[in-house]
Formats: sequence, C-alpha cells, structure tokens
Amino acid sequence: MGIKSTFIDACYGRNEGHIPIWIMRQAGRYLPEYLEVRKKTTFNELCRSPELIAEVVDQPMRRFDLDAAILFSDILTMLDPMGMKFEFPDGGPVIENPISTPDDIKRLSEFDIADKMPYVFDAIRKIKEIMPDKPLIGFVGSPFTLACYLIEGKGSKNFDKAKKFIHQYPEESEELFNLLAKVIADYLRLQVDAGADTVQVFDSWGGILSRDDYLNWSAGPANKIFSALRDLNVPRVLFVNNVAPYIDIVKDVECEVIGVDYRTDISEVANALPGKSVQGNLDPSVLFGTTEHVIERTTRILESIDDPNRLIFNLGHGIQPKTPIESVQAMIDTVRKFR
Repeated sequence: MGIKSTFIDACYGRNEGHIPIWIMRQAGRYLPEYLEVRKKTTFNELCRSPELIAEVVDQPMRRFDLDAAILFSDILTMLDPMGMKFEFPDGGPVIENPISTPDDIKRLSEFDIADKMPYVFDAIRKIKEIMPDKPLIGFVGSPFTLACYLIEGKGSKNFDKAKKFIHQYPEESEELFNLLAKVIADYLRLQVDAGADTVQVFDSWGGILSRDDYLNWSAGPANKIFSALRDLNVPRVLFVNNVAPYIDIVKDVECEVIGVDYRTDISEVANALPGKSVQGNLDPSVLFGTTEHVIERTTRILESIDDPNRLIFNLGHGIQPKTPIESVQAMIDTVRKFR
C-alpha cells in the first residue's frame, strides 16, 4: 500500500534508484517566499491555517523538487488542547503555567484530536491534493522533548528542571509520559488517516539524558508510540539529537529509520544498525561555506555508506535562517548525481 517513491523504498532499505533527499525545516526562514508569508501572519496563525500550511509546505518542493515533503507545524501544537497554553514571544516557545509539582500534571488530559485540531488534518489533505505523487511526512515531538518544555516552561540548554523532575517524581512522571505517548500515537494515526505517508518522532532533547534515563524516558515511550502504529504499515522514523551514546538502545526501537544528528558518524550508525535505514546528516553550518566545500562534505557522507539502498540524505539538524539558496541547490544536485 501507499505511494511509490525512492524515499519510501529507502525507508525500508530497498531503494535502488537515486538517493532521496529532504531537509529538516525545509519550509523555513532561509526561503524568501516563506519570509513573504510570515510578513503577513504570526507563527501561531500560520500553524492553524490549512491554506497557509499547504502553501509553505509546497514552497521548497516547487523550488527544489525534493523527494519528500514534511507537514508544517510545531511540536507543541498538541499541548494547547491538552490544557497547556504557550506563546512564541521572541521566536522560542514559552509555556504560561509550566509543570512544577505532580498536581500540575492533572491539568493535562486526553482530548478529541480530530475536533480540536482540524486545521492539521485539513492541511494534510490540501498538501496531498497539491502533490499526490510526493511522500508527506507527518511528525510529532517525543514525550521527553515535550516534557522538557512542559516542566522547564521554555527552551534551555540542559533542561535541568525536567531531568530533576523525573527523578523526584518517577511515578507521576510515568503517568505524564504514558499520557503523552497515548496522545502522540493517536495524533500520528490521524495524520496518516488524513494522508501522511510516513511518521517521524523528533527526540530533540533525549540526547541530554544518561543512558539509563534515555532507555526509560525516551526509547521506552518511543516504542509505545511506534508499536501502537504498527498496523498502519507506514515507515516510522526516530530522529535523536545526539544519538551516538544510545546506538545499541535505538537498535531495539520498533522503527524503520533512525535520523542521525550532525555530531555523529552516520556510517558508524548504519553499520551498527543493519536492520534499519539511516537519515542524515550534513552539518547545517556547512551550507555557509563555498559551493565546492558543500559538494565535498556532501560527497564525503554519500561515499561513507556501504549500503546506499538504506540512506535518506538530510541535514543533521534544521536548516538555518539566511542559508544561501545556492548552497542548498549544490547539496541537492550532488546527492542527485551520486547514483
């Protein structure tokens, strides 16, 4: 079932065509056409407009003809109808009333996702009308990543409050993570029902945990989510920011693809995970170098993989604002010409 593409084939390790490429945050502030949209609307308004979501998702596809599109949203969007309000005053999210005690967890609850977030599913349907032959990636944040913002209240380098909370209140934290995993799985299922061809969980902050805590608070919840979606028969992708310390742990996570951050040698991950495909992992900062430099660093990654049938090329983190368009094009052309 599903769409036929090199991207989907690569997710299952059976791609014999060109190496597929898409870019994390490909609908973003490096594109002049995206900046024109943002002049007219706030980020929150954009995330709730099916028409504008479809437009910004289509922008990089029209410009670069990438091998997969990704839903435009924010990982915190699902927290609002769960009972937690947030804003983006200066770009980064700020939770109005973060969790500081176990009693605060009671403010969060399951909800009718289809009823409270129709703009997401309407947007997916519009995107698929525009590009029926391109795979669309649906996504969410991991339970631990969401918990970091819920407890810290805003962005942080180390999220110490969240790390302390799970040790101070392990039983209540388990209740919180079970709730988040349940809502995330249901949300992803509805994304697929609306037309998403793949699901990706962004474990953006799992990489700050000790190995034992990563096993308990990131890999464990991810397994619950992915196993709940097994019957959908779509590729499941886990991106771990700083995956290197946990390679033997993610080996047992029930998913088809591991997204690799730019700190990690992707060939080592691929060799250590023979049963999974890998996605990544050019450092986004490389794109600020010369065209020759971009080509050389992109080629280095491509040549490092022993089995390119299970490689999806991407950046190792989100593309940065003001990234030169010609560098993005050089990276894409290099990947396309590789085989």
